[in-house]
Amino acid sequence: MFLPILGLFIGVLIGFIVPFDLPTTYASYMSVALLAALDSVFGGIRAELENHFDSGIFISGFFGNAIIAAFLAYLGDRLGIPLYYAAIFTFGTRLFQNFAIIRRIIIKKLQEKRKKN
Repeated sequence: MFLPILGLFIGVLIGFIVPFDLPTTYASYMSVALLAALDSVFGGIRAELENHFDSGIFISGFFGNAIIAAFLAYLGDRLGIPLYYAAIFTFGTRLFQNFAIIRRIIIKKLQEKRKKN
């Protein structure tokens, strides 16, 4: 659990140090890809806390979700329909659901630990 948190910290630190400007034409693609990636990360944390994490499933979900979300945004741009809203809704909902489950698991483990002491 330490290594993913360290990687996240280093990534955020690099993001603040290295100047990077994203053209506005790619903003919708990056927003859904970022949501998809965050959904996968929260899903991975949840799976780890539930003791059934599989790195193959995590990696394939991480990149697969990001690619599908970016494709939906691209297809929506080509058709003139904001299809990326579907990805935003789906990944946003799952993100909050995973966070709620993670929170419950952590609180339950802390309560069980207190009862033992």
